[in-house]
Amino acid sequence: MATQAMNAVADQLPQHLPALRRYARALTGDVAASDDLVQDCAERALSRAHLWREPGNMRAWLFTIMHNLNANHRRRAATRPTVAMAQDLPEAAWPARQIERLMANQTLSALHQLSAAHREVLILVAIEGMPYADVAEVLGVQPGTVMSRVSRAREHLRKLTSDLPIAVRVA
Repeated sequence: MATQAMNAVADQLPQHLPALRRYARALTGDVAASDDLVQDCAERALSRAHLWREPGNMRAWLFTIMHNLNANHRRRAATRPTVAMAQDLPEAAWPARQIERLMANQTLSALHQLSAAHREVLILVAIEGMPYADVAEVLGVQPGTVMSRVSRAREHLRKLTSDLPIAVRVA
């Protein structure tokens, strides 16, 4: 009996496919979604062919399956989070840091190209924020020497970093 029902459904299903496609398109409004719905309906009809009653209306049975599948898909979609396209997403709450990170890495690389005396004084003044008098005391040189070295180190660092290829310069 089950194989007889399976054969009947398999034989009659192809003639109902155009009507199922039209109904699926009306339900979903989307070609891809309607094709998926028709495929799900055909699969469900074939896997549950034993539930169809032979003298019954095959078309009504198939449309009922499709209607129920569509209702299930909609219920499932309502509980899932929606997927947004990248262009529809709001701007980030904070700016991207890739360019700044690239510039920082390039500046650090250029800093290591400076002489040890220039690098030391620039790190103590510009990064550590020490006053010139304290830097002079730490290095055992005159404050005027510290000012001169900082000036030359900054100028040299500017020259080294101005030649670096950066796609986007941040002002």
